[in-house]
Amino acid sequence: MDKKVVLITGSSIGLGASIAEKFASNNYNVVINYLTHEKEALKLKNNLEEKYNIECLCIEADISKDEDIKYMHKMVMNTFHKVDVLINNASVSYDSEFDSKIKDIFMKILEINVYGTFNVTKIFGTDMLKRKAGRIINIASTNGIDTYYEYGLDYDASKAAVINLTHNLANHYAPYINVNCVCPGWIDTPMNKNMDEEFKKQEEAKILIGRFAKSEEIASLVYFLSTDEASYINDSIIRIDGGRKC
Repeated sequence: MDKKVVLITGSSIGLGASIAEKFASNNYNVVINYLTHEKEALKLKNNLEEKYNIECLCIEADISKDEDIKYMHKMVMNTFHKVDVLINNASVSYDSEFDSKIKDIFMKILEINVYGTFNVTKIFGTDMLKRKAGRIINIASTNGIDTYYEYGLDYDASKAAVINLTHNLANHYAPYINVNCVCPGWIDTPMNKNMDEEFKKQEEAKILIGRFAKSEEIASLVYFLSTDEASYINDSIIRIDGGRKC
């Protein structure tokens, strides 16, 4: 029986890499998309193939560029001929003071986080729709719901847009493709390893569980949404943040 295939954007490091491992451990072939971390992507590929006896495909692509996504689509179809699960994980954030924010950076965040999600979904979602099967899971953030951060207001706006996009995509692809959105809070990833310790303590104090999430915990939720057990979960925005104190 052919293995199922998952495509995860931005999956060379951090949460994306944890999601890739979760699916590989459940006998999925994995498409690892990256833009700047080639070394890490190739290392992840070799590790997953050796550990789980599955096949990985590494593809460098800027999800905000149409030509890159067309190339990625061609490579995936030539290798696996399908995608069963699409995880829109890739995103960027450039924190800065309000008065120092500029249009170019603001638009770059929107191009990758919002248009990139739409761009990848459009081309791979079309294939899923032809097959009348598939799952699409968008990764947003609690910053797009109610944990606002002035220094990342452009990021927050982009994640709110991804949440809105999820609703429209779920409507567009119904009833054949389930589209859901996972909204993590703080995660212990390499991106946060140099965080100011005092700030981290302040943030942990706001969490009922009292700590940041492990990336594997988020990955488990994402994987669950791809399973038959989650077949009736659709058009849902699911926060996973350890509980916030009021």
